[in-house]
Amino acid sequence: MSFQTGHVGLNVSDLDRSKDFYLKVFGFEVFGESDQADRRYAFLGLDGKLLLTLWQQSEGRFAAGLPGLHHLAFQVPDIETVRAAESVIRELGTTLHHDGVVPHREGASSGGVFFEDPDGIRLEIYTADGADERPAPSAGAPTCGFF
Repeated sequence: MSFQTGHVGLNVSDLDRSKDFYLKVFGFEVFGESDQADRRYAFLGLDGKLLLTLWQQSEGRFAAGLPGLHHLAFQVPDIETVRAAESVIRELGTTLHHDGVVPHREGASSGGVFFEDPDGIRLEIYTADGADERPAPSAGAPTCGFF
């Protein structure tokens, strides 16, 4: 038996705002959506593969201090893709942690950008190599675990 993640579903407070954010930052396509007032959702992905579903079923902001999702990470093929996403994140004025691209840990070449979506859900876009231009935010802990 083997398992792999199929897609991730996120509750959002404003579907239009969140959909716009994920389309701009990640370059996702809309595979399907509903605009029924009491059942709003959008299915997003790339290259025919569903990656993320957004459900307008919540209020307020993501509660990072409660059990549940810690963060959602997306791997990309190279550091240029990470930097392109960082540029869009900065243009949108999104909360960006560690002030840009950082390694996963001290001495690692892998790493990326750590940021939040409009509802405060913590996100990461990373690559396996090329993120070691700056020191890691914490010498003794994985970057992705503490933001």
